[in-house]
Amino acid sequence: MSQTFAVTTENLGRIYQIKRKRGESGPQTLVALEDVNLEVRQGELFGLLGPNGAGKTTLIKILTTLLTPTSGRAFVDGIDVIENPQEVRRRINMVSGGESCGYGLLTVEENLWMFTQFYGLDFKTARERIQSMLEVVGLADRAKTKVYHLSTGMKQKMNFARGFLNDPKILFLDEPTLGLDVQTSRILRDFVKRWVRERPGKTILLTTHYMAEADELCDRVAIIDKGKILACDTPANLKRQLQGASIFKLQTTPLDSLEHFKQLSGVIQFAGYRRNGHTELNFILEDENALVKVLDALKAKGGHLLSLEKHEPTLEDVFIHLVGRGLSDEETPPERLL
Repeated sequence: MSQTFAVTTENLGRIYQIKRKRGESGPQTLVALEDVNLEVRQGELFGLLGPNGAGKTTLIKILTTLLTPTSGRAFVDGIDVIENPQEVRRRINMVSGGESCGYGLLTVEENLWMFTQFYGLDFKTARERIQSMLEVVGLADRAKTKVYHLSTGMKQKMNFARGFLNDPKILFLDEPTLGLDVQTSRILRDFVKRWVRERPGKTILLTTHYMAEADELCDRVAIIDKGKILACDTPANLKRQLQGASIFKLQTTPLDSLEHFKQLSGVIQFAGYRRNGHTELNFILEDENALVKVLDALKAKGGHLLSLEKHEPTLEDVFIHLVGRGLSDEETPPERLL
């Protein structure tokens, strides 16, 4: 296997067996990944973008040797993750957002020190990296605090710091800003960009369902849904696919059914949600003239327009175009109407 790529997958698949209770019917298996083929270049900040349940975490777990695939092969730094997992682990690290690591009775500093010893760092290097990362995540003043006294957000910061201690060749960041406040998320994103840019040959594979995060950080992005890769390119090239379309976001009074909007002529793709007491409608139209039909249909259904916004294509628009539904950049996706 060539060393050109930091990560390579070949027709990778993963199927979970589902235990059904007596009397329950339905599928006995869940397809988490299906024929996934990816090539992540060395030195690249690569994004894997998709909704919760799309298969992102399953893929990361396979690449980090935590889960075996059902079919296909995967290579990290040219090494088969099944045939030689120990060698893969020497070259990587992983941070999962929403999870906290460490032992509550130890201090933040003691926990990080423990991990540096797992990685085999010498005393001087370990101390320097711990201090540096505590400054990055804003926990320098909490170094002597026992972990069980930390808030959930602080534990996530410590977990983030741990991921960089061994200076991995390939770093997997699985939803690293999940649940963090806006300011902290911005600080961590800035650090991630600097870390990969200032270290030639280092690679980051980032999973996220935050479209804006992927757009800001990533050299290339793969969009995944229901275990399948739908597209893979630079954010600019992905958005360029919709350059000729007219994209509108409407907020209306609450609507019960939205099926009729999808059937209107001139509508390329459409998604709608209930959100905070109103309905949000996202349209990709062939041209602006189709908007007249949309507004007429809204009036016919007794809805009232609260706001209307036209904007340039975003990654979320690309996602809507590919799968017929969208995501929120700032929160868990709201209740879908269609």
